[in-house]
Amino acid sequence: MKRALFLTIAMLGLAAASPSAADPTINGIAVSGRIDLSAYASDANVKVIANPSVSASSISVSDLKDVFLAVKTTVDGSSVEPVLAKHGATHETFCKEYLGKSDVALTTYYRSLVFTGKASMPKSLDSDVEVAAYVARTKGAIGYVSPAMNAPGTKTLDVK
Repeated sequence: MKRALFLTIAMLGLAAASPSAADPTINGIAVSGRIDLSAYASDANVKVIANPSVSASSISVSDLKDVFLAVKTTVDGSSVEPVLAKHGATHETFCKEYLGKSDVALTTYYRSLVFTGKASMPKSLDSDVEVAAYVARTKGAIGYVSPAMNAPGTKTLDVK
């Protein structure tokens, strides 16, 4: 629960300033105006994959969020297309850990972008196998699968 609260606060940009200059972290979490999300990224039960055409070998949590929330369309100079799973534990984890949203909130967010003409709905697939296959054959595609998933024809992005 603490983890979700910290992520929510960080995603909203409301992290508190450090209580003292002598203790800029509490339990390894930076409190000096922003929260270091890299500790959470490594704990996530998700593997972020990309088509080999994507030049990046790693992606920041912030850039990953921006790609999947249709704020950014390029990563390290490569045009990218987010690919979502429709449901499942991996999808729920990805939404919470990286986007700071529930599945319902994410759907509502995308619908508002579509309604205002700012973006279209991203590709949404039924399984890890479908996500991996789509990412493998689609230039610029970035998606996520469970860590145990073998995703031939894709590369795994290190989330920092």
